[in-house]
Amino acid sequence: MSNSVILNEKIVFGENRPFVLIAGPCMLEDETIVMETAARLKEVTTKLNIPFVFKGSFDKANRSSIHSQRGPGLVSGINLLAKVKESFHVPVLSDIHESSQAPIAGQVLDIIQIPAFLCRQTDLLVAAAKTGKVINVKKGQFLAPNDMSNVVTKIREAGNERILLTERGSTFGYNNLVVDMRSLAIMKEFAPVVFDATHSVQIPGGNGTSTGGNREFVPYLSRAAAGVGVDSIFMEVHPNPDEALSDGPNMVKLSELEEVLKPVVEIDRLVKQASSIGGDHIVEHENLLTGLHK
Repeated sequence: MSNSVILNEKIVFGENRPFVLIAGPCMLEDETIVMETAARLKEVTTKLNIPFVFKGSFDKANRSSIHSQRGPGLVSGINLLAKVKESFHVPVLSDIHESSQAPIAGQVLDIIQIPAFLCRQTDLLVAAAKTGKVINVKKGQFLAPNDMSNVVTKIREAGNERILLTERGSTFGYNNLVVDMRSLAIMKEFAPVVFDATHSVQIPGGNGTSTGGNREFVPYLSRAAAGVGVDSIFMEVHPNPDEALSDGPNMVKLSELEEVLKPVVEIDRLVKQASSIGGDHIVEHENLLTGLHK
């Protein structure tokens, strides 16, 4: 069972590599916002030397209200993602909600994402797997991390070994999510793990006809996930989250992203550097600490 996923010659999930940032707006809005966001993300990740995948949803099919905006749709959305990919030379990710969308999305997307609510839908998983693209499955808010082993098996038996699993919080009572950091370590047994820092601070349906959120907690949870040693961090960002058409309350403001990421980069480096040390060195370090406490 592989513990790494190769996206391209520069981006590898796993193998104790630096974390990959998956980031972009929740919903693909107008082209100006999408291109502005992609340009700034490319600038920040290049400066901080972070491998980067651009994310944007062409259809938000699980909005709280039937009156909420859903996005540009499959064809327009995929064409816009193709423009991002070509303009900034970055891989792109989006989510699908129906099996019929997989072949079309797979013509452009480098990573096909399965939404948390649909993570057990066998036909959807199989259709995504058959594209041969990397498949990122978000753990359902209603599932234990161990349950994701069955999801991985469905994709593998459909002929695809390129699997990522995303933690995005677990339902804790009504309109609330919590993150059990143990799930990151548990799911790493099955596939490389992504931590979704922004959906984890959602308050689902908390605003009645829309989802609320607490974006002020994103930096803290991101650092905690880096401390566990995750393979990727997922963040939704927007130039002005308070005016975003979807998930504004939990998105990171684009102008603040660099400062959010700087400590995460350092924690990630220290944790993975430490985990690469051989057993003898670990024993020596523990002996030194024991001696200091005597």
